Amino acid sequence: MTKEITKISAMEIDPAVRQGGIVRAVLTPNTVGATAGFMGTVTVPAHQFVAEHYHPYSDEFLFLVDGALTIRIGDASTELKAGEAVMIPRGHRHRFENLSDVDAFGVFHICPLAPRPEIGHVETEPVPFPDAAPPRVGGAR
Repeated sequence: MTKEITKISAMEIDPAVRQGGIVRAVLTPNTVGATAGFMGTVTVPAHQFVAEHYHPYSDEFLFLVDGALTIRIGDASTELKAGEAVMIPRGHRHRFENLSDVDAFGVFHICPLAPRPEIGHVETEPVPFPDAAPPRVGGAR
């Protein structure tokens, strides 16, 4: 049995900017019927950050395609450069900060899915754009 292939362009996805950066949840339960996790892109403009948060039910995998980011996981931090990847274990607070003069771009995967989308992401510091739409799995995270 052959299933039709669903192709999604990241640029078709409305970006989430509430917690900083430009996050597009591309392959999700809402866009492709994913049941195990979801994948998306994150752009962190020069001298900006993605506010600290954690995922109580999911691990996060981040592959940096372009630029450099300082990744803080709990009390530890490291610089991630283009071509490098990091895994953030579920329940660990993490923050992405771009200290450079060029934008950073990465691809992330979060799995497994939380039992309900609204409990899959917990903010632990004030977000830079609190009036923006809240994160959600589907069109944006």
